[in-house]
Amino acid sequence: MLVPVKSFSRAKVRLAAALPAAEREALARSMADAVVRAAAPLPTSVVCEDEDVAAWAAERGLDVVWTPGLGLNGAVEAGVLRLAELGADHVTVAHADLPLADDLTWVARFRGITLVPDRREDGTNVIGVPVDAGFRFAYGPGSFTRHRAIARALPLPLRIARRLQLSWDVDVPEDLHVPVV
Repeated sequence: MLVPVKSFSRAKVRLAAALPAAEREALARSMADAVVRAAAPLPTSVVCEDEDVAAWAAERGLDVVWTPGLGLNGAVEAGVLRLAELGADHVTVAHADLPLADDLTWVARFRGITLVPDRREDGTNVIGVPVDAGFRFAYGPGSFTRHRAIARALPLPLRIARRLQLSWDVDVPEDLHVPVV
């Protein structure tokens, strides 16, 4: 399991109109904790470039993959390579801003590629992929369309899973109105 985590103190700046900095930081930590709990009992690594995030991960017994200056796509690719070096054959990547995250273990039981889009079908909140698939990560606006095209070009089965618990991410103020599940 691989969880990319941005700096808590600089997280969720698009929420500034709705939440002061201290509340945004607390929210980012809370959501990251939810994702890590949802990953259990899978071994989990955090890719980051922030010392506070690295300390948070270490306090939880998580492996830290230090990725300064690589950006999200480069950091995730470095994390996947690191897990492959440690013997993983399949990696699930889940973003740290999923407040409803529940069981993520099911993703790893599929030997092909799993994509979980956000509820707008714009971003990709969770990806499961064999480490040797040649999959290229392409996060950013419109990533779900890009990731689906990348997956379809590979000789592996593709599963697209739409689950509210994993499709609800928090990026803008209206996302703070999380549904009760």
